Amino acid sequence: MEIFKFNTAVDMGIAAAEQGCEIIKKAIAERGEANVILATGASQFEMLKHLISIKGIDWSKVTAFHLDEYIGLSETHPASFRKYLKERFLLKVKSLKSFNFVNGTAVNILEECAKLDSLIKKNPIDVAFVGIGENGHLAFNDPPADFEIDKAYIVVNLDEDCRKQQLGEGWFKTLNDVPKQAISMSIRQIMKSKHIIVTVPDKRKALAVKNTLNQEVSNKFPASILRNHPSCALYLDSGSASMIK
Repeated sequence: MEIFKFNTAVDMGIAAAEQGCEIIKKAIAERGEANVILATGASQFEMLKHLISIKGIDWSKVTAFHLDEYIGLSETHPASFRKYLKERFLLKVKSLKSFNFVNGTAVNILEECAKLDSLIKKNPIDVAFVGIGENGHLAFNDPPADFEIDKAYIVVNLDEDCRKQQLGEGWFKTLNDVPKQAISMSIRQIMKSKHIIVTVPDKRKALAVKNTLNQEVSNKFPASILRNHPSCALYLDSGSASMIK
């Protein structure tokens, strides 16, 4: 794992986006297409903002996959990840080849997972843009995460620390409003990505970063598995890097 530290979240996001851009352009040059995973949340604000502003990406040759989504939350809700990605990415990159959203309000959630499984298996991922949660989760795989399940998308229960993070970031008015389940990309599917770019801003993530880097690779610290990936870059700002030397 490569680690990059920056003074601000803006500088961090710009650098992460620029690396991701080069990976996308190289995949298009070599294969005529690129497949990416996009995450949401506060950790992705600056990265996404800069990624869509970079010139030279032929978005008409890019297929995007959605990392996770709450179960039962309307797409119009302020916390909806579909809403987040449509407003911050898709509406600004109108030439995109396709975007495979996770529908957390599907009539049959297991069928939704199976549909996404089939799609992503046909489109090997060139680069995954992800973050790390305050509890060390990767996507919505809270500790103890399932490192063994081979399905690409799974139904997960959200622990209280995860739900408190969503409340603390201002996405919900009360803890009771935060859904208790989500559809999440699995750990093994994320790890199948050729490259992984992880952006982690803010001091509240400092302990999670420290555990990711210094604890044993364990499902108790889900993001620690990233240390086993052959091409993973971790981007930090001064706050998130404050507990590591």
